[in-house]
Amino acid sequence: MAHTSQRKSKLLWIIGLALLAAFILAAAIFMRYILSGLPPVYEMEEYTPSLITKVYDRNNELIHEFSIEKRSMVPLEEIPVDLQNAVVAMEDRNFFSHPGFSIRGIVRAGLNDMMTGRAKQGASTLTQQLSRGVFLTQEKKLIRKIREIILAIQIEHQFSKREILQLYLNQIYLGSGSYGVKTAAKKYFNKELSEITTGEAALLVGLIPAPGRYNPFANPELAKQRRDLVLSVMREQNYITKEEFQKAKAEPMPQKPAQIEENKPGQYFIEHVRRILEPKYGMDVLWKGGLNIYTTLDIKQQKLAEATMNKWLSEFDEQVAKGLGIEIDPNDSEAEAIKETDEEQTPRNPSDNAPRLQGAFMVRDVKSGAVRVMVGGREYDESKFNRATQAKRQPGSSFKPYVWMAALQKGYTPATLVKDLPTMFYYDGKNWNAFDETSDLYSLDLAKQSFISSKDFNVWVPQNYGGKSEGWITLRKGLEKSKNLVAVNLIDAVGIPEVIRVARKAGITANLPRVPALALGVSVLQMDEHLAALSTFANGGIHTDNYFIERVEDANGRILEQHIPIEQAEFTPQHSYLLINMMKGVVQRGSGAYVNRIGRPIAGKTGTTQSHRDMWFVGMTPYTAAAAWMGYDDDTSYENAARFTGSTTARWWTAIMEQILKEEPNEDFPVPEGISFAYINPLTGKLATPAERNKMLEAFISGTEPQSF
Repeated sequence: MAHTSQRKSKLLWIIGLALLAAFILAAAIFMRYILSGLPPVYEMEEYTPSLITKVYDRNNELIHEFSIEKRSMVPLEEIPVDLQNAVVAMEDRNFFSHPGFSIRGIVRAGLNDMMTGRAKQGASTLTQQLSRGVFLTQEKKLIRKIREIILAIQIEHQFSKREILQLYLNQIYLGSGSYGVKTAAKKYFNKELSEITTGEAALLVGLIPAPGRYNPFANPELAKQRRDLVLSVMREQNYITKEEFQKAKAEPMPQKPAQIEENKPGQYFIEHVRRILEPKYGMDVLWKGGLNIYTTLDIKQQKLAEATMNKWLSEFDEQVAKGLGIEIDPNDSEAEAIKETDEEQTPRNPSDNAPRLQGAFMVRDVKSGAVRVMVGGREYDESKFNRATQAKRQPGSSFKPYVWMAALQKGYTPATLVKDLPTMFYYDGKNWNAFDETSDLYSLDLAKQSFISSKDFNVWVPQNYGGKSEGWITLRKGLEKSKNLVAVNLIDAVGIPEVIRVARKAGITANLPRVPALALGVSVLQMDEHLAALSTFANGGIHTDNYFIERVEDANGRILEQHIPIEQAEFTPQHSYLLINMMKGVVQRGSGAYVNRIGRPIAGKTGTTQSHRDMWFVGMTPYTAAAAWMGYDDDTSYENAARFTGSTTARWWTAIMEQILKEEPNEDFPVPEGISFAYINPLTGKLATPAERNKMLEAFISGTEPQSF
């Protein structure tokens, strides 16, 4: 019997040991599972919450914010003491004495959960809330709660109470997209954190349990009750005096701020900056890294340009809708559509649901390339397509300066007589060739009939506005009056490859067709590239690329990148000056004469393409260059309803630039060494006699002046 009892006792002992081992093993497995879900607490030292990336204009005015969460970091010393006390009093009164968790709170919460049958988030200390907010999810599970406590203990061991409180106040979500007390102070009171009152501090702390429920804008009565409760707790714990309590309770609740303007200026520019930086730094850094981006934009000029362009284009839309004509400047000899073939294009009826005119406008610094204004369209919210940097449109006659520069480099002078004579080009399957230029229009018309009947030949007969030509005119007059026949005869004389070479050196990278019509701007260019290229001539032949960002700093002020200017001397100062001096004549006497009302030296060029589909004006001072374009996104022509031209575009270019240029010195383009001046007869290009009344002072490279009268 005793032997049996011993065997039973031994068996029970073995079973007990097995159960104990199983329990220890299960506990070990469970703890391993718990601990495996914990991040290393040292990561808290390097923890960087999602911060706002701020974008500034050239005058350091904040113009935009990139953010996933609205958050700003601030040291504890800059957080009002009342706010610190309110958080401790309301959320964790034993914060400065507990080891990271409260046993009493856990027991109380556990009993409540068992009675209600639901898991709640109560009884969490500030440290637990911080561990949950930084590392864990908001999921209401026992395992997460255990992990939360363990992590809180580790945090308490690794960091001081002040460090934990600082992290908490910068991490906590306070509703309306605001993370951290600094952002919330700005959101609810439009104040800096240091300026908030005791009552406002209590209101912010009252938001912590349920930011949506206690939002003062959505539920002002509930928010006031919650604020007063926080004040009462602060009074009970002697954080504020009775007088401070009464004064804080009497404070009015914040009023909902006025609706933020939807169409903020500069959105096309901001999007362009995003497209530059996001591939470089990644989405997380750009949207969460708290970068400071200092740009070249002038937000005041940007607002002016957007408002002015929209006003003018709206008026033009009304004229199109009414079928009204636009007065054509008699000097605008490019107003006639460029005819590349003998076929006429039929414009649409203006009553057929006409789309809105679109426009683009861009301003840059001539010397540095800094972009001051970028308007990519009329409404960014309606169309995010940037017509200043993404659209490829025909430049029309605004391309002619490249042809004229090629002529200057071939030895032409502004007084050289060039052919404003009818000509015809035919394509033999390999090259374009000019027909006998000595023939008149009638002879050319007869000659082309034989080519038209052949499938092996293409024929192109360019024309001036109205089909009129003046014979032989000076190179200057050909540019001022934007003569198409002069342009095509010039490109035939100097060679298409030479014109392409000039355009490339100026900065044009777009594909340029090797056809005579290139002289009339039948290629397609982007505005930003075209403006930068033409600015090369205003900068004495030195090319600089457009740029948009001065520097980028990280959240700690460390410079990540900074613009370094690169200058390339592509043309001589003398040739550049001659071209710019002729382009000044476009504004003084030619197709851009409307711009002359600004009352300062401006070099410019209009541009109008076939059937008035694209209308340009590009103008420059010694310091500032600006380009304007208008047309329809669908390439529609409404020429029968309103004869828009480059001169039309010059009108609203002028309206914008006469304001922008007010702060710029009224100076002429500097005359480089090696330039001399002589009075010439504008009709013959020869030296003018002293008695001539219509003589013109012309610029020449020294030694190339006319030698005879």
